[in-house]
Amino acid sequence: MRYEKPGCAYCPPAVQACRQGESEKRGPGFCPSKVDQDAIDAAWKKYDDPFIFRVAQESARVESEGYCQWTRVEEICAFAKNMEFTKIGIATCISFVELARTLSAILESHGFEVTSAACKNGGVPKEIIGLKDEEKIRPGGHESLCNPISQAELLNRAGCEFNIVLGLCVGHDSQFYRFSEGLVTTLVAKDRVLAHNPIGALHLADSYFSRVWGPNRPEEMPKLPAEGR
Repeated sequence: MRYEKPGCAYCPPAVQACRQGESEKRGPGFCPSKVDQDAIDAAWKKYDDPFIFRVAQESARVESEGYCQWTRVEEICAFAKNMEFTKIGIATCISFVELARTLSAILESHGFEVTSAACKNGGVPKEIIGLKDEEKIRPGGHESLCNPISQAELLNRAGCEFNIVLGLCVGHDSQFYRFSEGLVTTLVAKDRVLAHNPIGALHLADSYFSRVWGPNRPEEMPKLPAEGR
């Protein structure tokens, strides 16, 4: 069997040759270094941008210094300080406003200027994008549209250099990432069922949350092919 696209998801921990810098020697047939080295080379050229290069440096430094010691909130603060950012934005779900208040106060205690924008800003009715009443969460009354593009615009106009996503819905977060001019990191990924711990669905995919599988669920997980080890 030939492999034409990267398949890192199927590389076992015992292989993962990229960790030791041995991709070409031990990487499986679907290793990126074997199927698309040109993409790796093209990506590396982007580090020629001094800002991108600095982000890479400071990210690695925070990872090393706080490894298994700092919470993600602490890592965010450390990274922002290392990057010498002064203005931070919070793009929050309206249901997370109290947590956004705590986060904003924490950031301000570190000397940052903070701007926050909730998803329902503007109070725009969902009908404006063509939703029918029966497509609302609670039909029969006004239901405001989540407005991530507006969140991005508000934070852009405030001059935010670094934005934090706090519990935006799937798709809404995607639009925020696309239109934010500042760098973006995610503090909370929304999952109403799993107390905002979406990885739980993966850990329990073969038991309590087997419903996540589609109609073409494999009988067993694919094994690493012998070719290219």
